[in-house]
Amino acid sequence: MAKIRLGIIGAGGIARRRVLPALSDCDRIDVVAVMDPHTAAEVAKEFQISKFFTNEDELLKDASIDAVYIASPVFEHERQLVACAMANKHVLCEKPLTMTLQQTESVISLFHQRKLFLQEGYMMKFHGAHQWISKTIREGKIGKVVSLRAQLSCWYPPMKGAWRQVKSKGGGGCLVDMSTHLYDLLLDFAGPIQGISARVHHQVHDYEVEDSAVTLLDFKSGAIGTVESFFCVPDHAVPTRLEIYGTQGAILSEGTIGQGGSGSLKAILNDGQERYESQQNKGSIKSGFEDVSYQEVNPYRAEFELFAECILQNRPLPTNNSKNAWRISHLVNAAYRSSDEQRRIEVPSEEVYLKLMN
Repeated sequence: MAKIRLGIIGAGGIARRRVLPALSDCDRIDVVAVMDPHTAAEVAKEFQISKFFTNEDELLKDASIDAVYIASPVFEHERQLVACAMANKHVLCEKPLTMTLQQTESVISLFHQRKLFLQEGYMMKFHGAHQWISKTIREGKIGKVVSLRAQLSCWYPPMKGAWRQVKSKGGGGCLVDMSTHLYDLLLDFAGPIQGISARVHHQVHDYEVEDSAVTLLDFKSGAIGTVESFFCVPDHAVPTRLEIYGTQGAILSEGTIGQGGSGSLKAILNDGQERYESQQNKGSIKSGFEDVSYQEVNPYRAEFELFAECILQNRPLPTNNSKNAWRISHLVNAAYRSSDEQRRIEVPSEEVYLKLMN
């Protein structure tokens, strides 16, 4: 079976903790080299990788490498993405793609011109529960989607050397780091977003990026979404809930949003009970929710398998592609503007993206 030969830029953090274990027995990918200025040799030994480098230029000179996974800090992404494109390497890059909207559009255009694959690492939509939710909504089993709510928070105190807590290195705080995962999920469930209202705050921690963010999303379909992310709530107190309500039912999950592949899921589908309840005594109404089983998958492995298969078959990426990266970047830009200007911001339509690509 044909395989993609992959090099990794930024071999610590998420690459070492999640991605390399996920790719250890992948049928479509061989990790042939890692690069990290601090841990390259150690990681290569741990995962039995033959080549390691401390500089990305050395890795990119290796003609045996077909594609690159970038898992370095965000402030290094644009430079490394450009270098990969100029070396004719396909790229799967961790989110956010770059620091700014302008950088994102420039990188997308470059990869498009050079006919290279560019995938952004939003792996949560590959979670088995989220795949089930997406399919169930598409099949109309909860009717018209009316409301969506997603939350992702953690306790992230001030730490020396934490680049995510420095605006010039991470681009922002919990909104760009965690809310974006939720924007991506809700886009998959409810379609394009046309307006955004956000509130970004410093509530607890004294670093310069925000530790609190709440976003209201207006979908083109008419649905309304709420996204909540905080760097100042203890992990054990945050179940990461996902709630989707429609005209014929609802879907609720707990613990499915995150880096793992598990969590609980329940739903009430097409129950035929849409009637007016004049008493509104919710305590006496039987909910009808049932537990849902789904196929557990490693979301990191699944996103890399899609990346590799599209390259090998030379077919367009169906998700997490350049258009999705452009869309998320615009949402981030609009959310921060909304908070700064205390008003709702319109989000450009996909026709604007198509003009960028022509």
